[in-house]
Amino acid sequence: MSTERSFAREVKSLRLGAGETFYGEGILAVTKGLLQAGVAYVGGYQGAPVSHLLDVLVDARELMDEMGIHVETCANEAAAGAMLGASINYPLRGAVTWKSIVGTNVAADALSNLSSPGVMGGALIIVGEDYGEGASVIQERTLAMAMKSGMWLFDPRPSLPNIVDMVEHGFALSEASNAPVMMQLRIRACHLQGSFTARDNRHPVVNTHDRLAEPATFNYSHLAHPPVTFVQEKLKVTERLPAAQTYIREHGLNEIFPGDLKRIGIIVQGGLYNTLIRRLVGLGLADQFGACRIPLLVLNVVHPLADGEIREFCDGKEAVLVLEEGNPEYIEFQINTILRRAGLPTRIHGKDVMPVAGEYTAVAIQEGLSAFLEAVTPSGLDLGEVRKAQTRMLEVREGAAAALPMDLPPRPPIFCTGCPERPVFSAIKLLESDIGKVHISADIGCHALATFEPFSMGNSILGYGMSLASAAAVAPFQQKRSLSIMGDGGFWHNGLATGVIGTLLNEGDSILIIMENGYSSATGQQYIPSSAAGKGGRAPGMEIQSTLEALGVPWLRRVRTYSVSEMMAAIKEALNTPTAGLKVIIADGECQLARQRRLRDEVAGRLSRGERVVTPRFGVDSELCTGDHACIRLSGCPSLTLAPNPDPLRDDPVTEVNNACVGCGLCGEVAHAASLCPSFYRAERTQNPSRTERLTNRFRRAVIGWMQPDGERPL
Repeated sequence: MSTERSFAREVKSLRLGAGETFYGEGILAVTKGLLQAGVAYVGGYQGAPVSHLLDVLVDARELMDEMGIHVETCANEAAAGAMLGASINYPLRGAVTWKSIVGTNVAADALSNLSSPGVMGGALIIVGEDYGEGASVIQERTLAMAMKSGMWLFDPRPSLPNIVDMVEHGFALSEASNAPVMMQLRIRACHLQGSFTARDNRHPVVNTHDRLAEPATFNYSHLAHPPVTFVQEKLKVTERLPAAQTYIREHGLNEIFPGDLKRIGIIVQGGLYNTLIRRLVGLGLADQFGACRIPLLVLNVVHPLADGEIREFCDGKEAVLVLEEGNPEYIEFQINTILRRAGLPTRIHGKDVMPVAGEYTAVAIQEGLSAFLEAVTPSGLDLGEVRKAQTRMLEVREGAAAALPMDLPPRPPIFCTGCPERPVFSAIKLLESDIGKVHISADIGCHALATFEPFSMGNSILGYGMSLASAAAVAPFQQKRSLSIMGDGGFWHNGLATGVIGTLLNEGDSILIIMENGYSSATGQQYIPSSAAGKGGRAPGMEIQSTLEALGVPWLRRVRTYSVSEMMAAIKEALNTPTAGLKVIIADGECQLARQRRLRDEVAGRLSRGERVVTPRFGVDSELCTGDHACIRLSGCPSLTLAPNPDPLRDDPVTEVNNACVGCGLCGEVAHAASLCPSFYRAERTQNPSRTERLTNRFRRAVIGWMQPDGERPL
C-alpha cells in the first residue's frame, strides 16, 4: 500500500466496461488490460517505472476480491517469478511485475526454471525497462535474458490501444506456445497519456471463489529437473518457437507502415517508434499523423522474430536500417542471418550509422537517419532537403547552447529536505575527520544519494541489499573495520540472507548500518515486513531488531538518526569495540516525506478542532554567522542556502535557512556535534495558543519594544 499518492480515481477506471473510454497513462492501461484478459493472480516487487501497477491493484482490493483475483506483494523479484509456477500445471493466467534489468537478474533462477518446462496457463512478466540516459540502474537489456531462457519479449509501440492489445495477446501467445512472455515498458511508455475503448473485465474461470477441487495430476515432465530438462530444451526450439512465430504472423502483432520510398526501409523496436516518427517529421519524411515516406516494420515483438515476416519486408529493398538500442546488436545479427540464408541481397545498416551503445535519443536517431540516407542515396528523395533539415537541427542545438551565459553547474540528486538518512552520513563525515577514511559499501536505495556531494561516500554498489555481502572479501584486508549501509527495504529484500546470515556464518567482523525508515521509500513508500501498517492497514508484525537478536547478532544498537552526536559515538564504539563478529546499528528515523504527509493531516485535524499546535523552525543569526559554511558542507540540506552578509565590512555571504525547512533539527545537531559557531537558533510557531501564552507574548513584545531605540520600534 503506497502512501505516495491515492489511486482512487484509477481504481474506479478499472471497472469500466465495453464501449466506455479509459483515460490514463500507459502502466494503468496495462493494469486494465490484465483484468480484460482474465488474469487470475498478480504479484511483483515495486520498482520504477512500474511501481504503481501493483500499487493500484493493492488499492483495488474490493474489486480484486469481487473478481476472485489473488494479488500478492512479494518479498523480492525472485519470489514474484516463482509465483508463475502456478501456470505450469493449471489453466491460470498469471502476471508479475518488477523493475528491469536489476529485478530480472534477481528473478533469473525462477525464470530459467519456469521457461524450461513451459506453462499451461498464460504467464506474463511486465518489466520496467529502465535503460538510457535517465536510467537509475546498470545499462543492460531484458532482451538478453529472454533470448537465453527461451521466453518471448514484447516491446510495444507506445500507444494505449496497442499496449492493451499486446497485454491480451501476451497471455494468448504464452498459451499458444506454452512459453512465458515478457513485456518491457520503457519509462516513456509507462507514463504516456492517452485513451482507449475499454472491454469488459473477464472473471478468471478458476478464482479464489471457484477453487479447484483437486490438485493437478503428477507429471514429471512439468518439473525443471533432469532428465526431462534435456527434452524441454529441445521443445523450446522444435515446438514452442515455431508456434510463437506462427501466432505472431497470424495475428499481425508486428505492424507494417507503407511508404513510397520502396527501395529502402526501417525495422524498429516498438518502444522506439514515437521518437523515430518525430524525427522523420523533422526531416520532412513523415507527417504529424504518422504517414511516412519510408516503409516501417515496427516490432511489437522483438523476440522471437518471424523469419517470413522479415524476408517479405526486406525483399526488393536495397537497404534496411535496423534501430536497436544497446549492445550487442542481437536483432541486427538475427536479421542478417535470416536474409543471408534466404539469399536476399538487402544491405542491413544499424550500428554502422547508429551509436553502438546507449539510449537512442531524438538526436541520435536523427543523426543516424541522416547518415543512413546519405549512405544509400535512395532514388525519389531530395537529399538536399534532408541535409537542410539536419542543419536546422544542429543550428537549434548550437543556438540553445549559446543562449546559456555559462556552462550549467552539475546538479547531483540529493536527499529530501529533512531526510532522516542525511544525519547518518553527516555523522560519518565528522567521524572521518578524526579517525580517517573507512571502507564503505553502499547499497541501492535513497541512501545511495550519499555517493554524491557533499558526502561522496561509498566504494561499491553491487545490488539491492548486497552491501554487507559485498564487504565480505574487503573486511579481512582492512586495518579498520569496514562499514556497510543498507535500507530496511534492502534488508528484507536480500540483505538478511546474503549479508547478515552470511556474515554470521563466516564470523565476519564488519559493521552494518540499517536505515530503518519504515517503507521501501525510493520506489514510492510501499510497505515492507517491518512497516507500522501493511496490507489492509494491519501491521505485518515483523521487526528488524528482534530478527537480528534471534539470529544472535553479538553487538546491536538502536540510535535516533537525527542525534548526530549519538550516531558518531555508536559508530566509533563499533569501530573500536573488542567484541568480535557482526556489529549492527539500526538508524531509526521515519521517512520525512511520509512523516510530513501524516503530520499534515494530523495538524489540519487538530487546528479544525481548535487545539494547540506547535511547529518548530530553525534559523541562522546573520550577525553571528562566521560565513565558513561548514554547516552546508556537512549536511547538504537544500534548505540551507546563502544570503548577503549584513556586515558592510565583510564580503563572505552568510548561511540562511529558507522556507523549505521542515524543522528536523539536523543543522543545529551538526553545529553542536562539530562545535561550529552558535549562530543556529530554534523558534516555535504556536497556533491556537493558550490564554497564558497570548498574555506572555504581549508582555514580551512590550518589553522588546521598550528596549529598542525609538526609530526601530515596531508600529
